[in-house]
Amino acid sequence: MKEFRNLTMLSDFYEFTMANAYFNMGMGEKIAVFDAYYRKNPDGGGFSIFAGLNDIIDYIKNLSFSDEDIDYFRENTNFSEGFLDYLRDFKFSGDVWAFPEGSVMFPNEPIITVRAPIIEASIIETYLLLSMNFNSLVATKTSRIVRAAGERLVMEFGARRAQGADASITGARAAYIGGAPITSNTYSAKKYGFKASGTMAHSWVQAFPSEYEAFKAYAKAYPDNCILLIDTYDTLKSGLVNAMRVFKEELDPKGLVGGVRIDSGDLAYLSKEVRKVLDENGYKDTKIVASNSLDEFKIESLLSQGARIDSFGIGERLITAKSDPVFGGVYKLVGIEEDGKLTPRIKVSENVEKITTPGHKKVYRLYDRETGKAEADYIALNNEIVDDSKPIVIFDPLYTWKMKRLENFIARQMQVKIFEKGKLIYENPSLDQIHLYAKKEVEDQWDEVKRFDQPHNYYVDLSQDLWNLKQNLILEAKRR
Repeated sequence: MKEFRNLTMLSDFYEFTMANAYFNMGMGEKIAVFDAYYRKNPDGGGFSIFAGLNDIIDYIKNLSFSDEDIDYFRENTNFSEGFLDYLRDFKFSGDVWAFPEGSVMFPNEPIITVRAPIIEASIIETYLLLSMNFNSLVATKTSRIVRAAGERLVMEFGARRAQGADASITGARAAYIGGAPITSNTYSAKKYGFKASGTMAHSWVQAFPSEYEAFKAYAKAYPDNCILLIDTYDTLKSGLVNAMRVFKEELDPKGLVGGVRIDSGDLAYLSKEVRKVLDENGYKDTKIVASNSLDEFKIESLLSQGARIDSFGIGERLITAKSDPVFGGVYKLVGIEEDGKLTPRIKVSENVEKITTPGHKKVYRLYDRETGKAEADYIALNNEIVDDSKPIVIFDPLYTWKMKRLENFIARQMQVKIFEKGKLIYENPSLDQIHLYAKKEVEDQWDEVKRFDQPHNYYVDLSQDLWNLKQNLILEAKRR
């Protein structure tokens, strides 16, 4: 049976104060267009991975206010009775477009666009952003860690260090999208249908009279998945020695192969020494697993030192994205419909990065026909069509004197329609499909864009019509 929580009230309170005022002023049915986007990639990266759409869909589908919710407003606010009556029959009736979950995305392009009565569009802002921000943060961090690990397996071990139960549950799913196919979180594995894994803690070793007895008992219990934690006392002098003794006694006669895990100490040095001893004793197929506050930076460092690690268990630095833990997604009004025609809106700021791009827009990704690599993203007004049979000039968003001319390219529209007049029209892919799609999305980026240190600046440009609109509205705003 599918879990259900009514999270309609999970919204910043000002959304409701504005909604009450909109309703009482007769503006509640005014159609508004909002964009959700973000301003910079975490950790100075070249791109991010979009995740969280699945939860956003479930949230919007189930929007409704209970009698208890309305009683809460009646007792704790001065909202009008008319507004409270309006909430009794509340449901989402608008349109939503979004990048498919798992998409590579770049700053300042509309990832999700909402067109709906302004009350509806406002109320969904908080949940839409929290889902997009947290899940995209974890998926992006995982993607970076997976790329640092190369062909080595990455497992998500962050449940105990996540910021709350929901973060641990949905974070494991986001990590799967980013490339970690195994989690330690049993609840998430059951909920989303992927593999849970784990072996032992140091407490298992300490619970027995000796390390050898602890290892032997575990090998008897789980001979087919015998990964022994060898750093409880002394990794090389006792842990590894006792592990090999148990392998010889319990696994070798059955033709099985075990593994060892190192969770502390100098992982580069220890893994090389462990590999050397294992190989010398005939255990060349025995795998070495490493954990202990790892991330892409530590993994890169370990591998550059020649560490002999076959797989990584990543906890706190993945689930919290510790090195850059805030994904700054925002949700901005970009237009109001007047008499059936959209009037673009803009927010102007002395901080250039906070100036919004007005109007109902769509994003095209332009791929080189020969290499299949993504060359640029092109943001156009909703009524514009990119003709990929004609050359196009794209300008660098940071250095406007830099440009590239694309001729032999394919234009792909990134946003797909999710809701139409309140009805879900999008068939949500399976988690496996999203994971494979995300992997392909990353593969389609040039290696220079995937660098951790000073990645190549990917081109994201505005169409000429959109650029003109934005500049004209900025000038109008300055004249007010």
